[in-house]
Amino acid sequence: MSPDDLMAASRTTLKSHGTRVADSESHAEDFSPFAGNPNFLLSLARGLKVIEVFEGHTEGLSAAEVSRRTGLSRAAVRRVLLTLELLGYAKSDRRIYRLNSRVMRLGFSYLSSSSLATLAQPILEHVIELVHESSSLGVLEGDEVVYVARATAKRVMSIRLSVGSRFPAYCTSMGRVLLSGLTEEELTAYFNRIQLKRLTPNTIVDKGALTDLIARVRIDGFALNNEELELGHRSIAVAVKDRRGRIAAGMNIGVHAARVSAADMTKRLLPILREHSQMLEQLLS
Repeated sequence: MSPDDLMAASRTTLKSHGTRVADSESHAEDFSPFAGNPNFLLSLARGLKVIEVFEGHTEGLSAAEVSRRTGLSRAAVRRVLLTLELLGYAKSDRRIYRLNSRVMRLGFSYLSSSSLATLAQPILEHVIELVHESSSLGVLEGDEVVYVARATAKRVMSIRLSVGSRFPAYCTSMGRVLLSGLTEEELTAYFNRIQLKRLTPNTIVDKGALTDLIARVRIDGFALNNEELELGHRSIAVAVKDRRGRIAAGMNIGVHAARVSAADMTKRLLPILREHSQMLEQLLS
């Protein structure tokens, strides 16, 4: 498929669609900053927070567990869960609640309305046709990188990735590319509020070293993650810029470390990644 055909396919995909690994304890939030705001709907905020807290809990959660993880009262949680059950978004069995597949409609609403994710999908799929490795697109949400599009190669990988997966930005290739788009003030504020955790022996947790590394990413135009998120997993990422020249997303290629060296990634995979990120930038502009 030629670049012109690929870009045409992306536009066609956009028209035809016109219609978490992190611990759930981190979902707990205080709504007090919105107190007194007449436009803030507290019941909706509570409902969304309850939905979010189920991420990664395939075995389900009790109302008490949801209350503890969200910081909401048991009475409020019970009303939210019963409402979700009545609307078909959740189901219960012996006081254990699980989300129903109907919740996926909420995610699909975002994907079908996001030109970025929709345009990127055929481009990512073309990447894996060329390199036979998985490719993803991510955006910065808060202090994490969130996967919004992904094409998976038919290879066994230990790390589980899918659309909606989120990881700390500081130890991922896409995250570092996205952080490189922040101003110095924004980057300083980011490092002041996060807690750096060593996820593998290779994870860099020194803020000074990470600051220098992100400065290098700005110069080189790419970031490499060498088994920092998970042992055995290596990735390389570049930025995708919007029409104003701002970094809108990161695009990466992920490989098994035993199969592809870091040197091979920069020599063989980086040029392909850059070419396809530029295709996506042209579509966005």
